Amino acid sequence: MNSVRTLMALIFLFAAGVGVWFFMAYDDGTETGMAAGEVMDQEAEMGLQAPGDMDGAPFRVEDDFTPLLGQWDDGRYHKGGWNHYGPGWFTLDHETGVLASHGGMGLMWCAVEQFGDFVLRLQFQTSVPESNSGVFLRVPEVPASDDYIYHSFEVQIHATAPDPIHRTGGVYDAVAPSEHRERPPGEWNDMEISFIGDRIRVVLNGAQVVDWNAEPAGKVADFAPRGYIGLQNHDWETSVWFRNIRVKKLD
Repeated sequence: MNSVRTLMALIFLFAAGVGVWFFMAYDDGTETGMAAGEVMDQEAEMGLQAPGDMDGAPFRVEDDFTPLLGQWDDGRYHKGGWNHYGPGWFTLDHETGVLASHGGMGLMWCAVEQFGDFVLRLQFQTSVPESNSGVFLRVPEVPASDDYIYHSFEVQIHATAPDPIHRTGGVYDAVAPSEHRERPPGEWNDMEISFIGDRIRVVLNGAQVVDWNAEPAGKVADFAPRGYIGLQNHDWETSVWFRNIRVKKLD
């Protein structure tokens, strides 16, 4: 009898865990189980609300660039085609197209397509100088563990990292940015990343800060010719916001 009760308890815990996972993953802006307004109030108390301008249409029309966030017929934005792995999550302001990171360490990636040679443009804004995030390039497989960090490069967002190879604009654990071009919290930063063949170039706020022929370095043991593009949510103490994410395929 005790073994039956134990089995039933384990089944109940498993079902509860699946239910929590499904609830957290549902894309209606209430991943915490709270209403959107409650989430905003909690973030304000923690000092994590975006301090700068979050309004206005973020997407710019550019030849051959495709936005990676979709829009409904009424103009509202959605996360269709994006998936998330790991702790934490991203919320989306459906009116402005602004993505906000929460908790971590996790990864939200655009699962619609893998990219080989491409140019990626986006804007990001940080909550505090210590905000930590990154843009992952050519994630080779659907993340099912943290193993992806050893097989894809990350262009870092972390203005106050003690090690230069972990600073904003650099390729994490591999190449430091040639100069520090990040803007203070509350201002949008413009970032362009090109990955063509084995060459990674990063332009931050109008200045090229990385031009590197990629090779296994630091934590990265190898990298693929094609893969997914992803955004990192790093921790519970800081937030990073993204908008205007668009890509130009070159192959």
